[in-house]
Amino acid sequence: MTELRSPAPELDYSGETCQPPIRTLVPSRFRSHFRSHLMEYGVPLLLFALSVVTTTAIGARFMHNFLSGRPAVVNESDLWPWSWLLEHPSRFLLGWPFSAALLGILLTHEFGHYFACRAHGIRATLPWVLPAPTLSGTAGAVIQLRSRIPNRHALIDVGVYGPLAGYAASLIAVAVGFLLSHAAPPDATPALIAFGKPLTLNIIPMALSQIHLGTPTFEHATRHPVLIAGWVGLFITSLNLIPGGQLDGGHILYALSPRWHRIVTRILPIALLVCGFFFWVGWVLWGLILLIPAMRHPYVPIDRPLGAKRMLLCTLALAVFALTFSAEPFAGSSILGYLK
Repeated sequence: MTELRSPAPELDYSGETCQPPIRTLVPSRFRSHFRSHLMEYGVPLLLFALSVVTTTAIGARFMHNFLSGRPAVVNESDLWPWSWLLEHPSRFLLGWPFSAALLGILLTHEFGHYFACRAHGIRATLPWVLPAPTLSGTAGAVIQLRSRIPNRHALIDVGVYGPLAGYAASLIAVAVGFLLSHAAPPDATPALIAFGKPLTLNIIPMALSQIHLGTPTFEHATRHPVLIAGWVGLFITSLNLIPGGQLDGGHILYALSPRWHRIVTRILPIALLVCGFFFWVGWVLWGLILLIPAMRHPYVPIDRPLGAKRMLLCTLALAVFALTFSAEPFAGSSILGYLK
């Protein structure tokens, strides 16, 4: 996900009365450079280190359940495994496949944005991976843009290359995850969380079954944690491609038509609230996020028409959205379902 921000105005110290004393100039510059490097490198590294801990902790529990022939999440304690890990800290090592796969997907997504920014001369932060007490141990990742996007061509590239790169990484994780998974026994322990199934999770096992007999379907598999990481990657890709606000899909739609971006962004919160009632309660949160003033898209010049290359990129992004989106990513978790 990318976050656009207008660059701060530059201050003019050309007048003699505004010049700081010579004796304070070097320490001031040193402090400024230190703070700048701390924000540029220290904060992303700290957040990444914390995310390694949280995702590995969750992944350790997923792997323990997988090796026991059970679904990834059987009890609520599986989502908060800290006391279980403290009993035997060596269990922490079980979580590295899930953590490596998931963080690899997130970083691939964000570096897709980052290198698109670099190609267009747009200043951007390194990816910030956000640790969180969620199903995956993270709330995703973001980069922050420190200068304006110059035109619609750059906006398309910045918006598209993240999801496309993240989807490619997710496909690899899903394919490897299916090969590491096995068919669930008939008397398998019921799962606490029922994962939804986007189209990609129909296509990949069908393709793999042509070269690897016995590849289980997603519904009937005891899922390896790498497959769960791939599922999370697909889910995050679909969320980012929602065509509104400053989400990646919003950037793409704005580049195509600022007018339609305004219309869709106004309608989306209502549509997501309705989806929250019938499909997944989390859509309510995403509808509220799109109402936040910070999600309003800043002005980007719409000067030249889009060429065939950018239209192809937009078509690919739409196809990825169709292949990753699931109206009910977690079965039985709608507001209507909770009210029954």
